[in-house]
Amino acid sequence: MLFLSTMSPVAALRFRVPTGLRALRLFLGGWTAAVFVFLYAPIVVLVAYSFNASRLNVLWQGFTLEWYRRVWENAPLLRAAQNSLVIACISTVLSVVLGTVGAWLLHRYQFRGTRGIQTLAAIPMVMPEILMGISLLIFFAAAGLRLGFSTVIIGHVTFSFPFVLVAVQARLRGLDPALEEAALDLGATPARAFWLVIVPCLRPAIVAGALMAFSLSWDELIVTFFTTSAASATLPIRVFGMAKVGLNPMLNALSAMFVVATAVIVLFSAYVRKLSR
Repeated sequence: MLFLSTMSPVAALRFRVPTGLRALRLFLGGWTAAVFVFLYAPIVVLVAYSFNASRLNVLWQGFTLEWYRRVWENAPLLRAAQNSLVIACISTVLSVVLGTVGAWLLHRYQFRGTRGIQTLAAIPMVMPEILMGISLLIFFAAAGLRLGFSTVIIGHVTFSFPFVLVAVQARLRGLDPALEEAALDLGATPARAFWLVIVPCLRPAIVAGALMAFSLSWDELIVTFFTTSAASATLPIRVFGMAKVGLNPMLNALSAMFVVATAVIVLFSAYVRKLSR
């Protein structure tokens, strides 16, 4: 009591408990920081331990780049990474074509079933991946298709092209319809007007959708697990198989490279989408 009574008014103000909007801002700021720590602390630890010299990945025993070297010398992992790259590139191209053309047709031609088609196209974006994987496996078995690169690509396109379609549709809503009309008045055919006038205006959205489709295909595990074969196994499948055996220091190095590559793609995609607005 004697200490509190001898405190100056300025010192007393310093220890005042925040109330009102200030307390709410402090609470929300602290909560946001806690959420970010919860989400990204495991990733930071994983990247840090990818440079750990210990084989057990439990105690820090020094800095090393040995595990990164071993990743580049592992032939099965490199082959799986090559499969992932090929599948991601092909599925991205197909997703861009289907998403762009589909978005343009739904925007240009309005008919009774337009909303129903848009809803059906958006279902793969919200459907649980395990349900999609099982349904694709049953479909391929019923159609007599052997699992391999073609089935993996079909599965990846199924859940990737709606993201391109949504991105292009958002861009089309702000597009001036007079651009196409002017091109048609100048003698261009509808196809030529679309390619020379509409597509350049949609390029930022197309690029953003392509980057998102590539990132989704590159990281996909569950749908790939149900649609792949041994010869077409992707990098996530190989990583999943290695993780089931036990702790492997190469997984930390490989996961760190995976995280960095995915983050770069996603950030660049967000930047391009921001420019397209």
